[in-house]
Amino acid sequence: MKLAQDFTRIEISLTAYTIAMHFETRAIHIGHDVDPSTGAVSPPIVLSTTFERDADGGYSRGHAYTRASNPNRERLEAALAMLEGGAVAAAFGSGQAATLSVIHTLKAGDHVIMPDDLYHGTRHLLDEHYQRWGLQFSYLDMTDAETVAQAMQPNTRLVWIESPSNPRLKIANIVRIAEIAHAGGAICVCDNTWASPINQSPLALGADLVMHATTKYIGGHSDVLGGCIVGKQDDALFKQIRDFQIWGGGVPSPFDCWLLLRSIPTLPLRVQAHNDRAGRVAAFLHAHPNVATVNYPGLASHPNHDIAAEQMRGFGGMLSFEVKGGQAEALAVAAKVKLFTRATSLGGFESLIEHRASMEGPHSKTSPTLLRCSIGLEHPDDLIADLAQALGSL
Repeated sequence: MKLAQDFTRIEISLTAYTIAMHFETRAIHIGHDVDPSTGAVSPPIVLSTTFERDADGGYSRGHAYTRASNPNRERLEAALAMLEGGAVAAAFGSGQAATLSVIHTLKAGDHVIMPDDLYHGTRHLLDEHYQRWGLQFSYLDMTDAETVAQAMQPNTRLVWIESPSNPRLKIANIVRIAEIAHAGGAICVCDNTWASPINQSPLALGADLVMHATTKYIGGHSDVLGGCIVGKQDDALFKQIRDFQIWGGGVPSPFDCWLLLRSIPTLPLRVQAHNDRAGRVAAFLHAHPNVATVNYPGLASHPNHDIAAEQMRGFGGMLSFEVKGGQAEALAVAAKVKLFTRATSLGGFESLIEHRASMEGPHSKTSPTLLRCSIGLEHPDDLIADLAQALGSL
């Protein structure tokens, strides 16, 4: 994979000197410097909502009110920017709040291009809330970049990529789509939640902004809600996002920031393990007689495997598959698993399975035979055995 060797080392400033460090080292040290006032190795949690002004009315210590900034959020945002190779990051209380911050940079009459396979919450925001504000949308199969080129309009201002997509794991050519967006005067944003910063670097591929639901792989423990936007540059666009963060108030608590920062040092190792286990489970499912289709970009049979191998360093811990038969058969498999938990989310250390269409509701575009799996950190042989017994009884 070409990008695997391009981003393993980077020059950064650390404790007043510049040193070349591998990604795993950066994940441990950025935002985790020793607290100067106490010597604490683990950063303290600063719960104060307000901060003392100087005698002259200034804020020389950097913080005035915790909605605007907080020491824990400041550390987290530095680490998030580092993860994606960006210049700046803004942390939010959820992935949806992060998405809202981007949409709020648009105005009535602007046109947005979105993938036809994407997180249903993003589509809900657009269809149910922003359409009445006068935004225009096109939902496209982004596996064909030229489809995006044909859909560009004079008023297109945002091209949103989700790769791999939710729940069918479609892969978009980020380089080409970013070129198309920029040629048409639009910004390019990539939801990188499913790939994680370990497996894919959209900013290096041409995107202007990267969005994460930090609840997922960055959090990694299914115990904290969060989101972020990382910007390639601290420019006028990002200042709009920062303004929405501060004045919209959708910020994470200091404790949420502390939890996320706690998880980042283990992110490279966790994601490597997720990749390995998901690849093995996908190969098993691909060969199973009761499985009709497996959606996992690491399989050579995946229609977008070549571009995934080109732009990803690993294929991720998410997969979906369609059970032969109908909805009843798919629900039966989900009901019979023992190790997998039937729950919505992803990126935690535990393996999850869900019948996606019934979770998304009556307007779902997802096949009723599709099951979505977040492959956790259990031994892959145990996960395979669990799926084997659930599938074998159809």
